Amino acid sequence: MSAVIKASHLSKRYKHTQALIDASFEIEPGRIVGLIGPNGAGKTTALKAILGLTDFEGELQVLGQDPRQTRYRLMNDVCFIADVAILPRWLRVGEALSFVENIHPRFDRDKCQHFLSRTKLQMRQKVRELSKGMIVQLHLALVMAINARLLVLDEPTLGLDILYRKQFYQSLLEEYFDQNKTILVTTHQVEELENILSDVMFIRDGRIVLHSDMDALGQRFLEVVTTAEHIDAARALKPLHERQMFGKTVFLFDGSPREQLQPLGEIHRASIADIFVATMQGTYA
Repeated sequence: MSAVIKASHLSKRYKHTQALIDASFEIEPGRIVGLIGPNGAGKTTALKAILGLTDFEGELQVLGQDPRQTRYRLMNDVCFIADVAILPRWLRVGEALSFVENIHPRFDRDKCQHFLSRTKLQMRQKVRELSKGMIVQLHLALVMAINARLLVLDEPTLGLDILYRKQFYQSLLEEYFDQNKTILVTTHQVEELENILSDVMFIRDGRIVLHSDMDALGQRFLEVVTTAEHIDAARALKPLHERQMFGKTVFLFDGSPREQLQPLGEIHRASIADIFVATMQGTYA
């Protein structure tokens, strides 16, 4: 099956900033991919290119189309959510349904109303009367009622408490995602996405510095918790990163054989957050 997104040498320069630099990657159907990077790394620019919202250099195919040339046709199969604050405060819940129904050919109003029936949202309520969590519930219902092949999420749960964040992603998994759909999400809350992602891409200074499926990531990166007598031996193997934890030293290794690390201490699978911190060392220097 052909890739949902295929980028080759993707680059984008603004007046004083090189936002994307020679980025090449492929995203296959039926995957949940996290695009993760610090502020200013190029995440939003990459999403804008995928959505046909900005010009770029290089080659980019989204669902087999060039988003610069066939954006309106492409949007029939793509759905996008940014920060929920973009909803007009005067808009009523029922009006939001009517608006999406009129602009997106794959929107199912009955399905949206079914999702909303499990919330406290009322059709006559205005956005300004809703909490941010309720606005997210409205957004989520609108999105899940669109039968899109590609869902792009840009920091969709920014500013929400942990209960709403977990509810958001759990609903996506249980009621929206299937093998015919692909989700691309950017977020700063990497720990919460770890259990739902199938793939991860790290972006730094406009470059893709890591692209891996989660299984391969778990085999490649290993953490070793060592005591004082093994510190020198661990450092001799050139770890990617080290940190202190409860009087012990935790080393992160990239690609080192497990049998080589076993004499040094306890071995654990590294979390996405720890790998991210190690990969982004010096970003804010």
